[in-house]
Amino acid sequence: MSGFLAPEDLGGLFLGRVWHSDAAGPSVVTLRNGHVVDITARAAPTIRDIFELDDPAGYVRSAEGRQIGPLTQLVAAPVGDLRTNHFLAPCDLQAIKACGVTFAQSMVERVIEEQAAGDPQSAEAIRARIGATMGDSLRDIRAGSAQAARVKKALIEEGLWSQYLEVGIGPDAEVFSKAQTLSSVGPNAEVGLHPMSSWNNPEPEIVLAVSSAGRIVGATLGNDVNLRDVEGRSALLLSKAKDNNASCAIGPMIRLFDDSFTLTDVKQAELDLTVTGEDGFVMTGHSSMKHISRSPEELVRQTIGRHHQYPDGLMLFLGTLFAPTQDRDTPGQGFTHKLGDVVSISCSGLGTLTNTVRLSTECAPWTFGVSHLMRNLATRNLI
Repeated sequence: MSGFLAPEDLGGLFLGRVWHSDAAGPSVVTLRNGHVVDITARAAPTIRDIFELDDPAGYVRSAEGRQIGPLTQLVAAPVGDLRTNHFLAPCDLQAIKACGVTFAQSMVERVIEEQAAGDPQSAEAIRARIGATMGDSLRDIRAGSAQAARVKKALIEEGLWSQYLEVGIGPDAEVFSKAQTLSSVGPNAEVGLHPMSSWNNPEPEIVLAVSSAGRIVGATLGNDVNLRDVEGRSALLLSKAKDNNASCAIGPMIRLFDDSFTLTDVKQAELDLTVTGEDGFVMTGHSSMKHISRSPEELVRQTIGRHHQYPDGLMLFLGTLFAPTQDRDTPGQGFTHKLGDVVSISCSGLGTLTNTVRLSTECAPWTFGVSHLMRNLATRNLI
């Protein structure tokens, strides 16, 4: 089951979606004894509906269902072939939101992007200058704290203050819309880069599953694809840099919180990243949730509440510590993707999310929206 769940993960309670060829649409599934089980029902025909229940884990554990096939078979199935059953992103009606600049190292890299105006050739010199000034002073700083305020004052005096540092250590988190509802791709799918970008990288992240009431019910993995040159030219290009065809990957499945896996495990999570290129290039990276500057609960509170409602809940990317500086081709130009790169993001307890990099214009277009889902469920007498 390469690119999905490790044997030690299979004891968890997992919730996901597959394209079910017989139904010509998506089914809600869980895992039981190595098999994928369809639990789609009128009582909860969508992932969103399960999030809204008083006890999502209890419902999934006891829900009646029928086997679709062995997990190994569905993991190996070609993604996008509507004639075969295959995994989709494990969310449906939820808004897809993301938090940016939540770790010190990635925060510094955002400052570098801004100062370099998206030019990778200028980044190395700026990185050295900023590193000499900041050092590790931001590593474990708590955003919005008195210490953060003192650091802000010092950086302003050094002429290094940035809008990225404002959201990184100031009182207000950066929360943006990452993707349209139902547009995220799942495990083993192609992930897309906008063709305007020539400096980009993966962003391995924990993604929280959140109900409409703001209750965190589970977690999964995500790749918040980052176009460093586009966003670096102007923060006002964030939407263009972040929301493109196939530019958001989530999966492999949502692990629901229960006695064996809780938010405490999320806070201690260690993520590993491997990028393997067709040119033989291999890059590894790591992100530790222990170094996040705001708690997951705080990021959820800043996203959903009396100030902003999400009637269908949301999936919330928590940001990443990973910021690649390893040269790929030319010394001093750092890392950027090449087409065909295979990106694998792994975390104990959550499995592995694997995707292959293509251009957004070459990935399969997103055509199955909310209206299509509603019509499909109605045809199946599920709504």
